[in-house]
Amino acid sequence: MQLLKGEKEEILACVKEVLGENSKTHENLIPILQQVQKKLGYLPALAMDKIAEGLKVPAVDIFSLVTFYNQFRLNPPGKHEIKVCMGTACYMTGGDITLESFERRMGINEGETSLDRHYSLDRVACVGCCTLAPVAVIDDEVEGKVTPTRVDGIMLALEEDREDNAIEKSGPKVGAEDE
Repeated sequence: MQLLKGEKEEILACVKEVLGENSKTHENLIPILQQVQKKLGYLPALAMDKIAEGLKVPAVDIFSLVTFYNQFRLNPPGKHEIKVCMGTACYMTGGDITLESFERRMGINEGETSLDRHYSLDRVACVGCCTLAPVAVIDDEVEGKVTPTRVDGIMLALEEDREDNAIEKSGPKVGAEDE
């Protein structure tokens, strides 16, 4: 994913800070990765490269470790994080169809973030709301009985919220009269 303006500097400063707080030993690799991810929200390639340099380990070893453990993210989280449950109850009642509906509606695949970083889409094992299956979690809010039609409604609400926020940020129109 392409870095946004100012993000390169933020990544470099974060890695420098975390490496400075930890001894630069191979044993500290996972805690260092966890700290960088906590600060940035994900582990960009640049951060992994700089950590590899700092610890004097091959970058491929760091990438292998990050892709092995599912606690690490390679993509930045979106402003709106959408997680679709794929536990047994959700899967059996159409969780896969729900996931495909979100993918089509957002134009991204599971595990990805939209280019504008407004949405990220992930698959999760179980959210513990089996009686509401299929379930999606939108920004920590559980949505139950999520059919393709519900996906459209959820996305429409998120888009309307996005438009309302854009209007609020731009302020009142020039020349608008009080009513």
